[in-house]
Amino acid sequence: MNGTALIMICYTITLLDQIIPKMPASTEPRAFAHHDHEVCATSALDAARRACIARGLKLTPVREKVLNILLESHAALGAYDILEKLALEGFRSQPPVAYRALDFLVEHGFVHKIERLNAFIACTHSGEGHSPAFMICKRCSQVAEAMSVPISTTLSKAAKAIGFSIDKTVLEAEGMCPRCRQDDTP
Repeated sequence: MNGTALIMICYTITLLDQIIPKMPASTEPRAFAHHDHEVCATSALDAARRACIARGLKLTPVREKVLNILLESHAALGAYDILEKLALEGFRSQPPVAYRALDFLVEHGFVHKIERLNAFIACTHSGEGHSPAFMICKRCSQVAEAMSVPISTTLSKAAKAIGFSIDKTVLEAEGMCPRCRQDDTP
């Protein structure tokens, strides 16, 4: 990589907040905003059921239960947390049960893996092709999913400029959500 390409990437990343237009209200992260969570969770589950039918996929009882567990809140859960909840619901409590369900749900876009936390969260834009960005609150562990199309486009252009081929992009930002920031002010 030459110095010019490196400077271009640093410049692009540094100025992303000036380049990216404000997202329309419909794509703003729901986790940090006041919303009817029951409607949010029910809509996501219904969308997953419809998508499975349309694609000829089988949403088994354990897969559906794992998705329901992740839809209970906007906090990311680790596989063993999910396994504990499955056991409480009467499902087999062996790790492969949870991991197979999670693999299916991630593969088909119903769930995302939050790499930073080694945990999972239900997709809030299920059924839409998208490149998500995750805002992770370091205090309450809530995770908000936002669309990152402008960032992905900018990153793709920067990669192309230096001859780099991107296979996967995971954009995760850690900070404090509005509620925790408000609780933190004197």
